[in-house]
Amino acid sequence: MTADRGPGAGTAEGGVREGGAPEGGAVGGGPGAPGGPYVLGVRHHGPGSARAVLAALDHVRPAAVLVEGPPEGDALVELAAHEGMRPPVALLVHAVDDPGRAAFWPMSAFSPEWVAIRWALDRRVPVRFMDLPAAYGLAVPGQPEPGPGDARVMDPVGVLAATAGYDDAERWWEDVVEHRSADGAEGGVPASFAALAEAMGALREVYGDGGHPGDAVREAHMRLKVRAARKEFGDAVAVVCGAWHAPALTARTTIAADKALLKGIPKARVRTTWVPWTNRRLARHSGYGAGIESPGWYGHLFGTRERTLEHWMTKAAGLLREEDHPVSPADVVEAVRLAGALAAVRGRPAAGLPEATDAIRAVMCGGSDVPLALVRDRLVVGQALGEVPDTAPAAPLQRDLAAQQRALRLRPEADRRDLELDLRKDTDAARSRLLHRLRLLGIGWGETVAGRSSTGTFRESWRLHWRPELFVEVAEAGVWGTTVLSAATARAGADAVSAATLAEVALLAERCLLAGLPDALGVVMGALADRAALDADVGHLADALPALARSLRYGDVRSTDTTALTEVAAGLAGRVCVGLPSACTGLGPDAAQEQCRRLDGVHTAVALLTGGGTRAPGPEEGGEGGTATGGRAGDGLRGRWRGVLRELAGREAVAGLVRGRAARLLLDDGGLTPDRVARLMGLALSPGTPPPDAAAWAEGFLGVAAGGGMLLVHDERLLALVDDWLTGMPAEAFTAVLPLLRRTFSAYEPGVRRTLGGLVRRGPHPGGAPGPAGATAPGFGPDLDEERADAVVPVLRLLLGPGTRADARAPAGTRTDARTPAGAGPAGPAARTGEARGNTAGKSLREGEGGGNDGDRA
Repeated sequence: MTADRGPGAGTAEGGVREGGAPEGGAVGGGPGAPGGPYVLGVRHHGPGSARAVLAALDHVRPAAVLVEGPPEGDALVELAAHEGMRPPVALLVHAVDDPGRAAFWPMSAFSPEWVAIRWALDRRVPVRFMDLPAAYGLAVPGQPEPGPGDARVMDPVGVLAATAGYDDAERWWEDVVEHRSADGAEGGVPASFAALAEAMGALREVYGDGGHPGDAVREAHMRLKVRAARKEFGDAVAVVCGAWHAPALTARTTIAADKALLKGIPKARVRTTWVPWTNRRLARHSGYGAGIESPGWYGHLFGTRERTLEHWMTKAAGLLREEDHPVSPADVVEAVRLAGALAAVRGRPAAGLPEATDAIRAVMCGGSDVPLALVRDRLVVGQALGEVPDTAPAAPLQRDLAAQQRALRLRPEADRRDLELDLRKDTDAARSRLLHRLRLLGIGWGETVAGRSSTGTFRESWRLHWRPELFVEVAEAGVWGTTVLSAATARAGADAVSAATLAEVALLAERCLLAGLPDALGVVMGALADRAALDADVGHLADALPALARSLRYGDVRSTDTTALTEVAAGLAGRVCVGLPSACTGLGPDAAQEQCRRLDGVHTAVALLTGGGTRAPGPEEGGEGGTATGGRAGDGLRGRWRGVLRELAGREAVAGLVRGRAARLLLDDGGLTPDRVARLMGLALSPGTPPPDAAAWAEGFLGVAAGGGMLLVHDERLLALVDDWLTGMPAEAFTAVLPLLRRTFSAYEPGVRRTLGGLVRRGPHPGGAPGPAGATAPGFGPDLDEERADAVVPVLRLLLGPGTRADARAPAGTRTDARTPAGAGPAGPAARTGEARGNTAGKSLREGEGGGNDGDRA
């Protein structure tokens, strides 16, 4: 009953309302009135109103039909009869100079306006829109009318329902309108419109404009359109409008008075087109102010003529069975009976959506709201996404996007769906470039998510969700170019010039590589080099480095030349190594957390730039080729970075959190021996260190980001140091550092916490007995179990391939494991890389084994 207003639109531009009046007099009283015009007051998106309109039009057979909507849509109304047009759809009108100023007029298959348009087109009866032109409302942005939540806005349906003794406006509307049959006597249908118009007239006498002061202007324009139609087609004109405006069309006004209301209103240049709409955007909870709560249910009521409840229960049962919920035909029968009984108990003429929902919950869902939520989402609201024919007007950018969507088989869908891409495939690589270009343009069709199957750079995971608002975003992006490629290139160049920080430019360079924009990359790299040369803030340099390092990895998969990017990244890394130690001194807790984040980012970036500290394998060795910073240059950068970490770990002026994190990064990178780490921890946790500083060091070294829980599980000496520090701490000091300790240890996985608790509870050796010579941690054996280690060799060979560098470095005929017995099979000596790599595999096997007694072998 209220106006349909597009999201974010101002004044009348989002509306779908009502109106029309005779020359200097009143309009006819309704469809049954002799001579007309015939004013059919409806509720937007109401299936009962749609059926009544259809019956009334068949009864009076008007010479012309006027429908509430923007007159700019008159040129496109013929497309409603196109075979490729499938509702829900919407008329989109946007300002030419600012596409962000836009308005929608949505219509579904059960909208009275849509029914009237299709009736007229099927019978070749002229049909036109009569509302206030959208060009008026879009000319003055930023003046939205009061919404439904505003206290000044009156809900006509709510007032009528309360007057009738109902506490639910939707239930009253269903009882008096939706459950009425449109197949009664000829006088029945006109009588319903007359009764509704009379009720609205009484409400307007009490409430005036109902909180919508702009209605007077709109209704004046509608009356002028009705007068023009009567002059052209005679009195046999049908007017389909919102019931709230029907009384205004019967008011006695003059042409001069109506024109005076329209005088001086500014106009904007606008464009109009049809766009697909969704049931979710019709739903009230999705933010569409004049929508309905259950478009799927209303669509079912309109499309099902007989046994409406039985068909609905069958749909619900089929949906639940598709999701592996056990629902039998007997459940369907019982649910129908229960819904009918509930309607009788509640005094309703027929079972409505509340009764159907309660019956489904009780019978099919076992009283649970979890499966019922699925029914509400899939059926009550629905997942319908409309379609618009290709002949509908569209901006060049929209047409290019649609062509690429068809070519890449990326169909827009109203539901969220996950998409896994393998960038080694041409089609998937093209899809990735398209999605990244759209993101760069601010068109949020998809967002990257963590992949389920792989973390390699040749895979991407996306979550796609097409929304009607994206058509506006595409129109806005049209100012950058006529194709997705040209628009993304222009937008990237403009963003590079206007970026506020060095990190933003570095991130933009990464996005250009992902989107495959070589022309834009040159502009971005120029801006990046200029910013990097002038920016002396080490924090800004450290923030920019990770994005550059990630970008270098994409060159291997996406075949992009990253030479210029490599030079900039290497220069930034060197400057970070020089300035970071000074930037980490004298920090407070919050600043220390920020520097730890940067420390992690730079450490990961250095590892990427140096190929992990070793020469990357070339193509002849089964690799993809090393980065430009590999080899001696990479080793030099890696050595400098290790020196920075050592300086941070040993400098007293550095915050404890940063010192602990630096020590942990060195340990993980092989830059510290276990003995050295134990010494650093002993110093940091010694009684002479203030407990808050010691707790901060422990958080940096053992925090969840560093995987500290597993380190304590597998290194008994470090666990003993932490245990001794905690048990020797005074009570008052323990209370002071408890929040830091809780933050550190509560972030561990539950299994890690249980294991640590067990190790601490039983002590260094169960029962206090000395452990076996050479034992490491409780539950681990003193040496490698060769038989169990040999069992994983075939799997390692399958994973590493037959031409691994470990095999290549071993001379022919020699054994890589000193303990390998003579005469071993060909798989043994070639694949046992544990000893050749410093027995790393054996260490991993020992650390990965848990449980067992002290003397058990791993």
